[in-house]
Amino acid sequence: MRPIWPGEEIRPEETLWRYFRTDRLISALRSGSLHFPAAQQFEDPFEGAVAVLPHDWPVDPLYPDLDPLDEAFAELRRLTKISCWHRADYECNAMWKLYAADRKGVAIQTTAQRLQEALLPFRLAPKCGEEEPQWGAVRYVDLHKERLNVSMEQMFFFKHRAFEFEREFRVVISVRQAEEFGVPVPADGIDVPFLPEKLIDRIHLGPQLSREDRDAIIRASESIGLQAGLVTSTLLGKPRYH
Repeated sequence: MRPIWPGEEIRPEETLWRYFRTDRLISALRSGSLHFPAAQQFEDPFEGAVAVLPHDWPVDPLYPDLDPLDEAFAELRRLTKISCWHRADYECNAMWKLYAADRKGVAIQTTAQRLQEALLPFRLAPKCGEEEPQWGAVRYVDLHKERLNVSMEQMFFFKHRAFEFEREFRVVISVRQAEEFGVPVPADGIDVPFLPEKLIDRIHLGPQLSREDRDAIIRASESIGLQAGLVTSTLLGKPRYH
């Protein structure tokens, strides 16, 4: 993988988290692949934007909503596939709610080094060369006040400051070159092969995870010989008041 920010060191020991719905983690374990959605699939409407116009900005009726250049950059959202991770030393209640089925899912804990070692070479088609992932921490800016002047790759490593709480780390694969050579690109993302035993340090069980889903995670882990420890969320603890 190639760092997106030249000269910026990625600490191998940095702790990263990925919060899942249970069925998605089981699917990843069974298939040996991580799903990288397209940028256009994310709920954030500003993915890939270099600026954000205020909602009450004057509209000139002589011009369409998107000029041809804007449309070309919007296409990048379809051709840019992203795996998102949370940078933190500890589990996060907000992440459980947002990305793990309102605390009914699971989270995997890893490190930057384990992530790098776990991802295997990816080709969109057998005749294609390997797609080189880029990775790094997301930078947060006020896109209402700032217009970015960055490369097409770096566009997807900036986010509007309103999302700063996510503390995101990304692995990004662009398949625009493959499309230029006539290779069909799936609109809804790509599945990148990985080694679960390399990637996963621990599996954290969500505080509202059902017994049925817990058992399903255990069976899926055992079926591939995964030795990662299972940890119950600290949010399931019993409070004491004296």
